[in-house]
Amino acid sequence: MSPVPTELWPWLALAGLGAFHGLNPAMGWLFAVALGLHRHSRRIVWLSPLPVALGHALSIAMVAGVFLWAGFVIDLRAVRIGAGLFLIGWAFYHWRYGHRHRVRVGMQAGLAALAVWSFLMATTHGAGLMLWPLLMPLCFPAASQPSSIGPVLTALLAIGIHTLAMLTVTTAVAVAVYEWIGLEILRRAWFNIDLIWTLALVLAGGLLLLA
Repeated sequence: MSPVPTELWPWLALAGLGAFHGLNPAMGWLFAVALGLHRHSRRIVWLSPLPVALGHALSIAMVAGVFLWAGFVIDLRAVRIGAGLFLIGWAFYHWRYGHRHRVRVGMQAGLAALAVWSFLMATTHGAGLMLWPLLMPLCFPAASQPSSIGPVLTALLAIGIHTLAMLTVTTAVAVAVYEWIGLEILRRAWFNIDLIWTLALVLAGGLLLLA
């Protein structure tokens, strides 16, 4: 079996992060299940991940835009160090104060409100910040490995791959929990996703500082 080419690893990592975000109950699948149970509607369980993914993608794109702007106007080494320190700082902020900034939407929320909720949740959780260590080598590669499509299109492609993975996992988990598993699984097999999320932010920041 031939090894995976080095240039594919960042793309696979983007998809993996998308899957990780999709597994996080706070990113949308739990809300989709709750809406389905409240309205007794299988259809809403299938539809809810779409606006959730849209809001998530918009949040990721906003953060990626800030990153690209910084990469164009500031020295890349300074961007990398600053982004790493910011990520670690955000991780500790999320760990200490994140529980105070939960975004709440009622069970009567429409799909548009669900997209807004997803955007705010992804932004306050720092979901887009996790992509910075991957966007750095993709959007601003070394001179010996120039990008063929440019940093903006590369970032858009990265957001698309990440969002597709997130949408796939969110939908799969929401449907599985609604149809077969049930919410009782959260009591029997719960683990501290907030702690894992915080550690992931610290890891992303550390990767930027050590790169």
